[in-house]
Amino acid sequence: MTVKSKQYVEDLKRKSATELQDELVAAKKELFNLRFQNATNQLDNTSRIKDVRRNIARIQTVIVEKENA
Repeated sequence: MTVKSKQYVEDLKRKSATELQDELVAAKKELFNLRFQNATNQLDNTSRIKDVRRNIARIQTVIVEKENA
């Protein structure tokens, strides 16, 4: 995990449950838009899809950790 992603996870851990849900919804919307752009050949940086998918997984992991705590 890079320094940037570790910082992102630390920022997520400081957020409340509702803020995490909002962040998750925003990330899923971004992923949908990226996939749509990719399907219509308008997306230049296809690696962004992978980054957003990983961010969604990080957000979901933090949500589960908070629920189990």
